[in-house]
Amino acid sequence: MLDQGCVVVSVGGQTIALFADGGVVRAVDNRCPHMGFPLHRGSVCDGILTCHWHHARFDLASGGTLDQWADDVPAFPVEIRDGEVFVDVAPQRDERAHRRRRLRDGLERNLSLVIAKSAIALTPDDTDAVFGAGLEFGVRGSADGWGQGLTILTALRNLLPLLEPDERAHAMHHGLAAVASDCDGMAPRHPVAALPAQGRAIDTVERWFRRCVEVRDAEGAERAIASAVRGGEAPDRVASMLYAVATDHRYLTTGHVLDFTTKSLEALDHAGWEHAEEVLGSLATLYAEGGRAEESNQWRSPVDLVAILDDAFAQLPDALAAPRRDWAPPDGLTEVLLGDQPREIAAAMLDALRAGAAPEAAAAEVTYAAALRIARFPVTNEFSDWDTAMHTFSFANAVEQGLRRTGSAELVRGVFDAAMSVYLDRFLNTPPARLPNGDGGPGGRDRLFELLDRQQRVDAAGSLVAGWLDEGGDAPAVMGALVTALLREDRDFHTIQMVEAAVRQHGSMAPERGRLVLIAAARYLAAHAPTARAQTQTYRIAWRLSRGETLFE
Repeated sequence: MLDQGCVVVSVGGQTIALFADGGVVRAVDNRCPHMGFPLHRGSVCDGILTCHWHHARFDLASGGTLDQWADDVPAFPVEIRDGEVFVDVAPQRDERAHRRRRLRDGLERNLSLVIAKSAIALTPDDTDAVFGAGLEFGVRGSADGWGQGLTILTALRNLLPLLEPDERAHAMHHGLAAVASDCDGMAPRHPVAALPAQGRAIDTVERWFRRCVEVRDAEGAERAIASAVRGGEAPDRVASMLYAVATDHRYLTTGHVLDFTTKSLEALDHAGWEHAEEVLGSLATLYAEGGRAEESNQWRSPVDLVAILDDAFAQLPDALAAPRRDWAPPDGLTEVLLGDQPREIAAAMLDALRAGAAPEAAAAEVTYAAALRIARFPVTNEFSDWDTAMHTFSFANAVEQGLRRTGSAELVRGVFDAAMSVYLDRFLNTPPARLPNGDGGPGGRDRLFELLDRQQRVDAAGSLVAGWLDEGGDAPAVMGALVTALLREDRDFHTIQMVEAAVRQHGSMAPERGRLVLIAAARYLAAHAPTARAQTQTYRIAWRLSRGETLFE
């Protein structure tokens, strides 16, 4: 054996490579943990085994790698008895604990393949733990705080029930890899602790919080958030405080700040309120540094939308004081929201509240109008304007979900902000694209995927989804197909926001409106497909390795 240098044997169903190493026999799994290349075809020098495919290096004695992207190779104890070699092939490590550690390594080093391997190994049984690991890392991993990566992770976690079990790890991989990418190369975030003594009334803490944000003091704002949480306030009361700040100024950072607030609260629904202090504290910089729409030209000229809103807000207390009752939107409300008269739009929203509409019901009307903008978006527009329309829809959805969570009176201002954003987007429907009538032929997943393999099949995708639903297609199956199609593509933050918001809206809409919002999602997705699909290639490699498949032949 020592003369041969390397011998490959099969023991207990495992292929083991035995190497001579300075007069000692070493045994390791013959499959390179990186991408499965046979390690017996590598070379040994000074106790280091090098795989010749990607040049990953391993300590022959322990199996430990010098290259974190490669992973440790399992090593096995060896005994020499009377000239015979005995190898103990019993597992030498807790595989799940190892995968949890490697998930952390992948997040810290932005190693997408390592993250994919851990997501595949852990997601079936430990989805909440996998999500929690990404959430914990993300809120600490970047000094900027909550960002796109954590929003993607939470949105995809929300979508998991629509996916088949074997697709869920793919969604978690996308979300975790987005968090790692956001944090890569960033200074870590150092949380600000709560005030040392509790007992201040929440109303007082909220005043301090809003004052800090007003003067763009992020650290003071974070300490107020931490103090509200540490003081034991109910989650809906803390959420109301956050939503008040998120709507003290108009359409902060094109709506992202309020959307991120809603997503952070949804993240806590999955991870547990015990993480609230750190998670919600990560929003403070967004509140303090967010771009305020009242400082932008389009919200001030040629029509001063802020002045219209200020007038409406002065009337809000009386409108909200009216008793809530069963309410149906009056005929023509959607046309008013899609129209070109901002004063009429604000008045229509006030009238709805005075007539007894629940704030979330009024918000739902604005969200539907925003979805119509996308369903009617003509492809003759500038491509980047897809995102303009999507920002409004995503923001309106976030406002609506926040109102369903808290019933915050301050957050009702967000309904009016969303309505003004729908107004500003009116030229994106000039001329409006024709709404599909289901004449796109037979539906189905395979047909949808085939369409999305070709660029700019926008109208065809909308027609396919319309026909699929009109022919009795199961809406959850349609939504599941849209989510699976989303996962095939390289991550696009706005496309993920679009699909997730559409799915959320479908659950609360009447069937005809739900049909339209899925058409809008299909059109948006088709506008942004196909991508290079490099991230899916990485995931597929990890998936094939997990099944023991050979990649190098």
